Amino acid sequence: MKLSLVVPCYNEEGNIAPFYKAVADTFDGHDFEYEIVFVNDGSTDNTLQVLKKLITGPVAIKIISFSRNFGKEAAMLAGLENADGEYVTVIDADLQQHPSVVLDMIEKLDVNPEIDCVAAYQDKRDEDAKISFFKDTFYKVVNLITDTEFFSGASDFRTFRRPMVDSIVGMKEYFRFSKGIFSWVGYNTEYIPYTVSERASGESKWSFVKLLKYAVDGIESFTVRPLRIPLWLGILFIIISLPLFIVALATGKNISVSVIYFVGGTILACMGVLGEYLAKTYMQGKNRPVYIIKENISNR
Repeated sequence: MKLSLVVPCYNEEGNIAPFYKAVADTFDGHDFEYEIVFVNDGSTDNTLQVLKKLITGPVAIKIISFSRNFGKEAAMLAGLENADGEYVTVIDADLQQHPSVVLDMIEKLDVNPEIDCVAAYQDKRDEDAKISFFKDTFYKVVNLITDTEFFSGASDFRTFRRPMVDSIVGMKEYFRFSKGIFSWVGYNTEYIPYTVSERASGESKWSFVKLLKYAVDGIESFTVRPLRIPLWLGILFIIISLPLFIVALATGKNISVSVIYFVGGTILACMGVLGEYLAKTYMQGKNRPVYIIKENISNR
């Protein structure tokens, strides 16, 4: 099997048929075998029913259906674990990432054996200015405080060689941040621009709140430096408190209540950072599966 397309699906009933047609139109006529691995991430619409209708078609199809919604990270992991291709592509079902770009990725891998992965980034972002600013800020911050390099603007839309896929799925951590994992495992990655197409149907599942949570998870997954914040803030406030204490003794006046509130709030914030890491350690220690498969269907 030359290529596996891993397609996470959450409430994509209106996109499945156009995506399937676009894949068939793109790859039919090319002299290699391919499969589509659809992962139904606990959709509440008719996504699963629409997927099952594709089983009778000529394209090799796998349908992995979760028992509930586990999130895109879990869906990508399930797809990678069940893909058989020499090359494996992660691609969305909404056609904003068009299958024709995958042909360019495959060509680069075919002619450049030293490249292990081809990742796509948007050459022009057609999104809200606040979201763009938030994303740019995230990449600057995460590259500043982590040892893992993140390519600004790179998406999950990428094609891997089999050895890199095996390394990725070999990381069994519960809280997964795939962009970081893709970078952490190493290998040679080439980044190419692509133009985002219009969504075939529906709206983006990513709200600002979800993006913010995703960013926090990414930072917490690939650096422990936030855990050192309490130490450095403690030293800073000790240094600041000395002259304030001397002034208070000299004037007989109390330190401002606002300073007390500020210090107290900072302590609580630091405790919150510690709590986040402890919570993740607690959940990881439960050793629960990242996802649960309810149905596993294939036409091959």
